Amino acid sequence: MITIINRQKKSPVRIRAFDRLLADLAKRYRLDDPEVTLAFVGERAIRTLNRKFMKKDRPTDVLSFPLGEKAPDGKFYLGDIVISVPVAARQAREKGHGLDRELRLLAIHGFLHLLGYDHFAGIEEEERKAHRLYLA
Repeated sequence: MITIINRQKKSPVRIRAFDRLLADLAKRYRLDDPEVTLAFVGERAIRTLNRKFMKKDRPTDVLSFPLGEKAPDGKFYLGDIVISVPVAARQAREKGHGLDRELRLLAIHGFLHLLGYDHFAGIEEEERKAHRLYLA
C-alpha cells in the first residue's frame, strides 16, 4: 500500500499523481504491493530529520528511509520517502522547470534509494531510465 502524506500547506501537491507514480515504479521493479510512505514536509521538518538521522544540520531536498523487509503480517515494507517542498520549489526555479516536475524527480530519486541504489553506485543511470519513462 502506498501512503501519501502532505504536511505542508504552502504549495499544492497532486496526491493521486504521486500515488500512481510510486505504483508504477513498484510495478517496474517487480514489487508486489509494497508498503511505502511518501511525505511532503516543510523546511523545518526536513532539517530536523536530516540533523537526527544524517547528522547534517541543514534542510535537504529528499530523505529516504529504507526498510526492505517482510513483516509478520506478510506485507513487504519498502520504506519512507520525505520531500521538502520549499527546497524543491527553490531547486525547480533554479533549474527552470515547475515544482511538480521537481517533486517527481525527487520521488523517483527517493524510491531508488529505497531499492538500494546509491550515489556513484548506479543510481544516476537508473534515474535516467526512470525519467524517460515517467517524466516524458
